[in-house]
This record gives sequence, structure tokens and C-alpha cells, in this order.
Amino acid sequence: MAAVPDPGGDEISRTGAQGYAADWARALRRLGFVPLDAAETERLLLVHTVRLAQALLAERFSARPAEEVGRALVEAHLTEPRMLDWSVRSLGDRFLAEVVPARARPAGATGRIAALQGGLAEGFARALRDRTFSQQERIARSAWQARDEVEQALRDSEARFRAVFTGAAIGIGIAGVDGRIIDVNQAFADMLGYSVDELRQTDVGSLFHADDAPEMWELYQELVEGKQDSARLEKRYHRKDGSVLWTDLAVSLIRHHDGRPRFTVAMIEDITERYELQQRLRFQALHDPLTGLPNRTLFFETLGRIFDAASPEHRVGICFLDLDGFKAINDSLGHDLGDRLLVVIARRLAESVASRGHLVARMGGDEFVILVDDGDGMDEAVAVTEAALAAVAAPVHVGDQQLAVSASVGIVECPVGGTSASELMKAADTTLYWAKAEGRGRWAVYDPERGARDIARSALAAGLPAALDRGEFVLRYQPIVSLLEGSMLAVEALVRWQHPELGMIGPDRFIGLAEETGLIVRLGEWVLRQACRDAEQWRRQFPEARLVVSVNLAARQADDPAIVDTVADALATTGLPAELLQLELTESAVMGTAGEPLRSLHRLAALGVRLAIDDFGTGYSNLAYLRRLPIHCVKLAGPFVEGIRGDAVEAAADHRDERIVDALVRLAHALELWVTAEAVETPVQAERLRALRCDTGQGRFFGPPMPADRITARLRGKGVAA
Repeated sequence: MAAVPDPGGDEISRTGAQGYAADWARALRRLGFVPLDAAETERLLLVHTVRLAQALLAERFSARPAEEVGRALVEAHLTEPRMLDWSVRSLGDRFLAEVVPARARPAGATGRIAALQGGLAEGFARALRDRTFSQQERIARSAWQARDEVEQALRDSEARFRAVFTGAAIGIGIAGVDGRIIDVNQAFADMLGYSVDELRQTDVGSLFHADDAPEMWELYQELVEGKQDSARLEKRYHRKDGSVLWTDLAVSLIRHHDGRPRFTVAMIEDITERYELQQRLRFQALHDPLTGLPNRTLFFETLGRIFDAASPEHRVGICFLDLDGFKAINDSLGHDLGDRLLVVIARRLAESVASRGHLVARMGGDEFVILVDDGDGMDEAVAVTEAALAAVAAPVHVGDQQLAVSASVGIVECPVGGTSASELMKAADTTLYWAKAEGRGRWAVYDPERGARDIARSALAAGLPAALDRGEFVLRYQPIVSLLEGSMLAVEALVRWQHPELGMIGPDRFIGLAEETGLIVRLGEWVLRQACRDAEQWRRQFPEARLVVSVNLAARQADDPAIVDTVADALATTGLPAELLQLELTESAVMGTAGEPLRSLHRLAALGVRLAIDDFGTGYSNLAYLRRLPIHCVKLAGPFVEGIRGDAVEAAADHRDERIVDALVRLAHALELWVTAEAVETPVQAERLRALRCDTGQGRFFGPPMPADRITARLRGKGVAA
């Protein structure tokens, strides 16, 4: 008796497996004769229960262990048909509920269970067939061989063979090498729906199915020519009424004493029900149970076959479709109505491409995909997409609800020689997101250049944390100069990424990524601390300069409850006086603050830190709200300053921009705020801003962003600009 394997871990319930095996043992003993005692039967079935559970949970799934369990049942002489029926039926929801905890079930557990049920039935049937065939063939061969030894042995053998021949449950037929049927037993005749006499007047070839593969004919020809002694295969036959019979066929060649082919003995077992069960199980495993469409497994199988068999010039297209706002429908109207909507959409999608012969599959959730195989290029893929979108857009009546639905589609179409199945699907998924970003009810076509940019962007995002750990970020400082006196009063700290492969990368390429990934808090803290260290160095070397360092504060940093403690610690650690640190927040971030962030602004101001609004004038400032904030400075947005160019052709627009700047400066001064103009590029702009009583300016005219040592040199009076 085999030892019971230890299930191990939490994936398999030991108690559930033992209970399931006990129920299984009791059921088998109730259904028929069991040659083992109760304890031995239960131990045997516990081994099989654990083996089936391990097969279900295997990382690389295979139904082979279930086939081996089916064979083991036969080897243990548990061959009563009702035992197989009970074993297959119980290997379903009951097995999952009792043996495999819900948390451990893999994705696609239902499909795996169906495959295990089919494997168990197939292993049981094959083992039973093998045992029967082995016994029957051994008897038949011994009968014919005994006939050649002596006449008496021949008569005895003939009697035994005839008893087996006529009474066997499987069909046995004897035919000459010319194909004429010599004799068949009643089981053979019953399977095909003929009488024994009718079959004795029939040729073997007339029973073959019209769709038999050419290889099957070649195999039979080799057999009758004596090139092979036996053959075994699953084969279809035509019954007399025209229906199809699926059989497991074993054919043996009987030779003369001199080795010449004499006749063939065929034994057939009716496996039609098993075959149909296998087909049903395969259909369930490869089709979505809700919509009936092919599922992602069948889709990827089909796509893989195309890539394996097609020439490099063969074109293939993917239309990846996702419903817009389906989650809102599920959340507001319920999952039952959402499921009914998916059924309607699936039917419409299938009908929209039915005449074109394209595969429509449900990938999961509200995602569908249309496979355009060997089409006429991008035009056909677009036509298929527009037909699908039109089908989806028609009003849907579900119950007493009328729903307006739209979808977004990503389209990829190319020769198979230039890509792979996985790359094609990745491109389709990327393109779907492009379409989603552009709005509802749209489609987008894959652009390799844009895809490459997205990949590069993703690579940058993935490399940000390690870059911060490796110290690849550096600071550049841009002077902020008094428009009245021309002296440098402050510098703005601007972060750059010294990438080991791409060189110096500007903030426009990675700040947005840092905000999306949440790394902006860590990065912002590093910038703050480094800027404070540099500012403290300048304060010690040039105490009379009182140079202020201005650091940008991202919205997510402002929302961080620890921001005040972080700033206080940076000041305490570096020794920089609080009044020499200015924190810049965007206008939209400041105007949207409430609750904790607003309290943080007051606490920061209480530390003595200066607070500035960046890009002032581009948001939606509430002046009364602005007046209550502890703001010290506003920085005029660059576009207003850029409009002051002194260009005669643009005089009217230039005058309007100047009036806007004048109004903003007056407003800020009325609120007792310092005003800094950004993007000052020319002396004309600097002069006009000075005339408008703007306090300070920042831009290329006063110096580009530069390393800390250049600011040090400037403070020493060794240079005015880079």
C-alpha cells in the first residue's frame, strides 16, 4: 500500500482531503464490489485525493496525474461503471470546497477541474480498454496459433475463440488482406447498426469515414502488406443510419506459418460518449461561460498557431476593445445587470464580424479582442473596429433599463515576421490605453515611435528609485535678481538626473513620473536637504549676501503630514536659518488646500520659512482665500512675461500682456506680497518689469541654472552669468 503524501503548506486541507477520501471510499463500496477492506480503500483513495489536489495547484498544469489516478482505479479492480460516474461527478465543486481552500485556488481553477475530470475518465477508460484488449488479444492469438499445432488443439481453440468471439463485449472483426470482411461478432454488428450477415458481404473500406486522414489509410495499407504487425488509434466509422461512431481501434495482423499476411483481426470499443464528453469539457475549458465566446486560452492558442505556421509576410491584426465606464454600470446597477449587458455586447461583436470570419474572444472582465487573420492590411482592421464600435454604441435594453454604451479600441496590424504573439498583444494593450486617454468611443492605431517613447518612459520610471539610491540626481541653481539693484537675492534649486546612459535629463522627463509613482516625496526631501546644505555653505562663506534658496514643493509633498517635521529637521541638521529657505508651491495646489495641508502651511510659516506661489496667474485664485494664506511671494507665470517682447508686429498683444502683468503686480503688492517674474529673457523685458515695479526677476537674462560652485563664484564676484 502506497504511503500517503504530506499535502504540505496551506494549499491543501488535510482534514478536507481525509474527509473527501472517506466519502469516496464509502461511495465505491456502496456502488459495487471492492477487493480491499475499508481502511485500505480509504488509504488508497486519500493518496489519489492529494495527487489530484496537487495537480490542480501545480504551477504548470497538466491533466496527466488525473489520467494516472483513473488508471490506478482500474488497477485496483475498482471497475464498476457507476464508480467512475461518482468519481468524475464529485471531482468538481465538492472537491474544491472540501480539499482546496479558496485562498489557494489558482486562476482558472474551474477550467482545470474540467480538465482533471476529463483526464480521470480518459485514464479509467483507457486502462479498462487496455486490460480488455490485452486479455482478448491474448486469447485470440492463442486460439489461432493452437489451430496450427494439432487438429484436436485446433478444435479446442476454435471452441474457446468462438466463445470469446461471440460473447465479447467489444466488437471483433476478421477481414482478409483484400479488405473483405470474413466474420464479425454481434457486438461489432450492433455498434455499426448492421446485421452480421450484412457485414460479411461488406468491404472494410466502405465503413471508413470520409474525413479520415490520409495517414490512416497509409497505416492500414502498411498493415495488410505485412510492414507492420499491429496498429492502434481512435477512429470514426459510419453507422448504417449515417451517424458517426467514435471507436478505439486495435488491429492485429495474423500471418501464415511462412510469415505471409493472412488476415487481420480488429477489435473496436465504442468511445462515442467519452469522446463527446471530452469535446464538451474542452469547449468549457476554451470558452467563456458567461458569453459563450472563445476565452483568452483559445485566443492565444489560435494566435500561436498562426505565428507558428504563417510565412513572415503573413499579416495579422488585433483589435483590443474595452467598454468605457463599465465599472460604474456594475457599481450602480449591480453585477447581474452588468453580466447581462456583457452577453448582449458579446453577441453584437460576434455578429458584427461574422461575415468576415474573424475570431472574437472575451479576454476577461469587459475586455474583448478581435483577431484579424490574413486581412487586407490596416484598412480592414479599422473597418472591423468601426463595425464593432457601431455595434456596441447602439442602445442596449437590459430588463427595464436602457443603457448607452461605448468602447475604446487599440489596433495593431503588421506582418508576423516582424513581431511575436506576446509583443503583438503588448502593443495592442498599450494602444488601448492611448485610445482610453483620448476619450470615449475612440480607436487608436499603434505607433512604434510612440510605443518606444512609452517604453523609454516606463524604463525611466522603473529606474528612479535605484537612481536616487545611487546618488544620480544633482541640483542646478538659477539666480533670482533684484530688478531695482541688480543684485542676486536668491536662487531656485532645480533638480536634474545625471543618467549613466542618457546623460543629463531635465525635470520635464522625470518629475511627472516621480509624482505618478509616489517617489516625489523621497526625491523632494533629498532636494530640500541638499539645497539647505548648499545654502548653509553660502551663508557661512558670504554672510552679508543673505542668499535665499527656493525649493519647489510638489502637491504630494504638501499633502504629506510629515512635511513640517521634514523641513524642520532639514533646517536643524544643516544649520540654515529658516528665513533663508523659501518653499514654492503651484497656484493650483495652494488654492486647493484645505484641512491638514492648510494647517501645514501655517506651521511652515511659523518656522520662519518663506512660502511662494509658483506660476501665479495661470490658476483660479480666490483672492479672499489667497489673502488668508501665509504667503510671502508670488512668481508670475512665464507666459505673461514672454508676451512682453517689444516686437512692433505684436504690439497689441504685447500691450495686453503688459497690462496683465501690471495688474498682477499691483494685486500682489496690495496683499503685501513680494513679486518675482519668471522667464525673463531680454533686457527689454527686464526694463519693462522694473518700470512695473516688479521686485525680482529670474530667467536666462540673469543666468541659466548652474552648479553650486558657479553660484559660489558669482557671489565672489568672479562672474555674472554662465
